[in-house]
Amino acid sequence: MTSIWLDRKESFSPDTFQAGSAYDTVVAGAGLTGLVTALLLARSGQRVLVLEAHYPGAVTTGNTTAKVSLLQGTVLSGLARQYSAKQVQAYVDANREGQAWLLRYLQEQGVPFQPRDAYTYATTGDGLERLREELTAGTTAGLEIDYTGDAGLPFPVQGALKLAGQAQINPMDALDALMVDLRSRGGTIVGGVRLRDVSGSGPLTVRTDRGDVTANHVVLATGIPVLDRGLYFTKLKPLRSYAAALELPAELAPPPGMYLSAEEPTHSLRDYETDGRRHLLVGGHGHHVGRTASEKAHLDGLLDWAGTHFPGATATHTWSAQDYQATNLMPFFGTMPRGRGRILFGTGYNKWGMTNAVAAALGISADILGGQLPWADTIHHRVTSPAGALTAVKLNAQVAVKLASGWGKVAAGDRKAPRHAAAATPADGEGKVYREGARPVAVSTVDGTTCRLSAVCTHLGGIVTWNDSELTWDCPLHGSRFSSDGHLLEGPATKDLPRADKG
Repeated sequence: MTSIWLDRKESFSPDTFQAGSAYDTVVAGAGLTGLVTALLLARSGQRVLVLEAHYPGAVTTGNTTAKVSLLQGTVLSGLARQYSAKQVQAYVDANREGQAWLLRYLQEQGVPFQPRDAYTYATTGDGLERLREELTAGTTAGLEIDYTGDAGLPFPVQGALKLAGQAQINPMDALDALMVDLRSRGGTIVGGVRLRDVSGSGPLTVRTDRGDVTANHVVLATGIPVLDRGLYFTKLKPLRSYAAALELPAELAPPPGMYLSAEEPTHSLRDYETDGRRHLLVGGHGHHVGRTASEKAHLDGLLDWAGTHFPGATATHTWSAQDYQATNLMPFFGTMPRGRGRILFGTGYNKWGMTNAVAAALGISADILGGQLPWADTIHHRVTSPAGALTAVKLNAQVAVKLASGWGKVAAGDRKAPRHAAAATPADGEGKVYREGARPVAVSTVDGTTCRLSAVCTHLGGIVTWNDSELTWDCPLHGSRFSSDGHLLEGPATKDLPRADKG
């Protein structure tokens, strides 16, 4: 499952990692948050190292639908139910500044982007009521949102909100420009190097799987913080969603704007042109990571929906992405607890990273360089509402249930699965968790190769589940994900799943 953005001829050439080196700032993660932060710091004269465990854009940024919009479905009305008008305004101001910075930067660098009107549409009466709430929240925050009965879609809608003058991008084009710019200012970008831990009080020792370096500051731009200080994994819901690029028949054209439904399951639409062909990108049908009977069924549901409304469309690419939603819906960014102001992070963008990631980078760099942003100060001083606190309690209660039920199923044994190493090999593309003595073992077969791993997530001990769409092991507790042979893909874990004979 490769996204249309990552299916490209260009390849990343990493710089050389030099253990023992000293830097002003080390940034972990070469997505949009990490690279914008690194560039802003390098512009100020800092010596910056970017550590990337895979390659730039490998996780969230390279798998987004890449809408650069201030109309974000029904996000603002959700915030307005928990926060004061001042807090909602700060969120809009942060996203407005993030959007303006990114589009101005792309224009200066000669990177193409496409202006588009953004729509949130409703197909039901309940969805229409959500539109009314979003219209109130958005206009109160100063957005010039219009209500319309015609969104330009090829299926009937009850109504839609429209915000003119937004944009869509190819996110990898943006990362490419940022990397060239950063390197021209002395920045270093390495791939295949994973941050393991940070210790000390100044300078900090940054421990990686390739050796240690030191830095005055460390920025965690890793989707979810990979250090457990502040326990942010208890305040974030890991969400998996799906996307597809569709080639349309000659007689069909993609709708003219960028779209997101107000109802669940969500349906996102935008266009993209490549090699002279206009594609329709659709997305949605998400779920909590590791907590569905079949991930493939979610992707199939999205493709079925697209086929119904765009007959004859052919999928050229399908993929999925992981995002993190804060229990109180407001992104987190800035200094991390117990880091003495030297460890900073950004997370919880709730699927709107094109603007929130840049806003977080602006806020993080301001904290390091001694600047001040009024909207950042307001967001930092938010107070979690009773509704947000209740959501956090429910989320962590569900985590406890999943932890107990995962181990309980292993202890009881699967009636359909053998308990011992002599168990039949799973069919190709399948994975199962067996009990081998007292140990949970994850066994899968992919492309004819069978792997036996510990089924215990290396973060906090959850029992992983098989993802039948991406052929991965996913943890239902906090969203860590591993390849079929145990390599860590993403999430708060920092170590691979060990082989069963070593676990």
